[in-house]
Amino acid sequence: MIEKILLAVSGLGHAEEMLKTLKEVPSIKDAKVTVLHVVPPQSTSAAMTDKWEEGGKILASAIQTLNLDPSQVSSILRQGDPKDVVCQVADEIDADLIIMGSRGLKRLQSILSNSVSQYVFQLSSRPMLLVKDDIYVKRIKRIMVAMDNSDAAKHCLNLALFLLRGIQGSQLILANVTTDLRGKTSEVTEVTPDKNPILAAAVAEAQKYGVSTRCYISSGRPGEEICRLAEDLSVDLLLLGSPDRRPSVAKSFVDIDRLIGASLSDYVRVNATCPVLLARTSGA
Repeated sequence: MIEKILLAVSGLGHAEEMLKTLKEVPSIKDAKVTVLHVVPPQSTSAAMTDKWEEGGKILASAIQTLNLDPSQVSSILRQGDPKDVVCQVADEIDADLIIMGSRGLKRLQSILSNSVSQYVFQLSSRPMLLVKDDIYVKRIKRIMVAMDNSDAAKHCLNLALFLLRGIQGSQLILANVTTDLRGKTSEVTEVTPDKNPILAAAVAEAQKYGVSTRCYISSGRPGEEICRLAEDLSVDLLLLGSPDRRPSVAKSFVDIDRLIGASLSDYVRVNATCPVLLARTSGA
């Protein structure tokens, strides 16, 4: 399910550390990795030369940090607008997963500061793992999936089970959060799956692979509840499904209305205290 990974590096953040942690996962250990650094256009040839040299050093440092089998890793140094180049290279190598660092900027800040990770998430149809600069990357054993009846959530469940297979002592956290339009928050309650049909179906799927599960329900503002639960349970990785939010008439343009409007995935990527894997699915 994940055989080709694109790691976009900038010389900052924890993206390389996240990949090293992922490569400890049995189902990921044989995945091929492409490490990408993008050099933005410069106003003078001298400045461009300096940036190319700096980019080469950033790539070399990333490769050294990863310490992977040379047969599993390749590198690309390319000039252009980072957000466009990341999407282009992901398509070129047919990446199953994009890993990027993120400053955790809120929606409007992301637009004004030309956030690369936010735009790549908007424009790419591929699963994307965001690692904020201010979080601690932990060894993956506890994965949480926000579950509902959507195809996006089911896709995330399959990804989580793929990752957890073969990890001794691993645990899948299944959370079903219902929306309370008044914003009233309920207590997070651990339940048996027979009390919730959505969770029951997910647990049945997990049992096929021998993955241990715990189930929780809550109500309130979904983004806040998901982040609160992930933090309270010391989750190592959070998986969240997202529908395709790009305009159907212009897939190459960012959906600005969605960027500045309320979005569950935007809230979680900014506020979660663990790495977040956003899985795109088709649909409105």
